[in-house]
Amino acid sequence: MERGLPCRTSLWGKKSLFWLCSVLFYVAGGEGDMSHAHSTLSVSAPHLHYTCPEGATVKLVCGQRGAALHPTDILKHGWLFTPHSDRHCTGRTGPRHTTIGHSRGNRSLTPGLQYGAADHNFWVVLQNVTHSDQGRYCCMLLDFHPEQKHNALVQKPHSHVILHVTPRRNGSQECTAWDPTPAGGSVPVALAIAACILALLSLPLILVLVYKQRQNARSSRRAQELVRMDSEAQGHENPVFLGGSPQIKTRTVSQIMTRQSSETGRHLLSEPGTPLSPPAHGDVFFPIEDTILESPDFMQV
Repeated sequence: MERGLPCRTSLWGKKSLFWLCSVLFYVAGGEGDMSHAHSTLSVSAPHLHYTCPEGATVKLVCGQRGAALHPTDILKHGWLFTPHSDRHCTGRTGPRHTTIGHSRGNRSLTPGLQYGAADHNFWVVLQNVTHSDQGRYCCMLLDFHPEQKHNALVQKPHSHVILHVTPRRNGSQECTAWDPTPAGGSVPVALAIAACILALLSLPLILVLVYKQRQNARSSRRAQELVRMDSEAQGHENPVFLGGSPQIKTRTVSQIMTRQSSETGRHLLSEPGTPLSPPAHGDVFFPIEDTILESPDFMQV
């Protein structure tokens, strides 16, 4: 019976670990699933930060995935700009103080400014960047559903990139793209994976602790059984349950005459010269064994 307990404990631990990992992954993906519950398009930036020296040319890229909500929908791309890199893009202000622009092939709308798009990404090119170009660039994918009088905007997924402009330098004029932190959607998943790994590493320790606890309980029961068996062997238990009767110890006259010390240090016979002491001339004193009559008053206790 006890041999099956560690197996049951191990099985219970594996089931608990499985449900824990499932809940963690569900919580990690819950936010993204709810935010895109009715969305068939998504926009993401391959690189979050771009650093360019003044006078360089930079190409800010955003990627797109998915399809339009309806087959007849019209997809358009848009870019917004704000000089504050820590704020969201608002209004209709585009790069270099233009109104919100949509992709029109590789056609240039403003000198030094060019929009472009392909199957899976779209971009904006800034030539001869200056410090006034530094800020946040928000890329949007607009899904318009044509109706009778106007087009209705049904989806508007977006992302952003941040441009940093450094002072002009004599060396290379190339821009660098970098990402300081992982994408926001991967952080909860990474935390869930780390929690599952930690739980897997802790499972052997938990099983060892459970095993030691059972061993200690088994040793304690064994020690109690040994103590009880030793008590029975020494006759400390009730003689009725031991299956025998107590034996009466008999002594000879010579043993009685010999003064022996009791457990309390007293003599079984009094010292010579007392009334209870035997005669000093060698006569042996024996009490008369008279029959003691049973009194009715004595029997009533």
